[in-house]
Amino acid sequence: MSRTNFENELRELHVEIIEMGSFVENAIEAAVKAFMRNDKELCKKVIKGDKKVDAMEKAIESRCLWLIAQEQPIASDLRKITTALRIAPSMERIGDNAANIAELTLELGGDTFAKSSTIPDMATAVIEMVHDAITSYVNYDLELAKKTRKKDDEVDAYFMQIKQELVQVFTDQPQAMDNAIDFLLLAKYLERIADHAVIICEWIHFSQTGEHKNTLIF
Repeated sequence: MSRTNFENELRELHVEIIEMGSFVENAIEAAVKAFMRNDKELCKKVIKGDKKVDAMEKAIESRCLWLIAQEQPIASDLRKITTALRIAPSMERIGDNAANIAELTLELGGDTFAKSSTIPDMATAVIEMVHDAITSYVNYDLELAKKTRKKDDEVDAYFMQIKQELVQVFTDQPQAMDNAIDFLLLAKYLERIADHAVIICEWIHFSQTGEHKNTLIF
């Protein structure tokens, strides 16, 4: 493969990651909107869209492996390919968690006692994290990636606050315990999305510096 063709393929890979990032960002926004409005049709749309996210991840993985097999990339190019290969699974997990939120919203059946709690604020912070993580990838913006990683502390604080709010629900409304547990699970999905945004930022840092700190998310 000529160097020109290889660089074109790298650009195509970059575009594919951006497109996948935009898709999962929209999925999160739609899932949160569906939760706030109890919009069952929108929930179903988010769940259906998860299959497209899976297909995007597989396409990106195939392109990455093909690029490595076709040519022995120089160090900077190999870092870009490795970054794409590592970012795609995190974006796929973000899509999974958006679908999980949509599925949980269907199960909740319109209960609203926690919708005026910290969950909307947490959701806003998480959506901003994913948006900024993707933007930092688009622009190779290390400073934005660093700021995005720090925002995870804010999301973790929201999660702890939600847990405290739901403990109070257990005390005051024991009949609502099952739904309160569901709301806690929803908050956990949001927290996991934020964690994957952090992973994306860490791989962006690696793509530019060659340094990476391993974060394990289950």
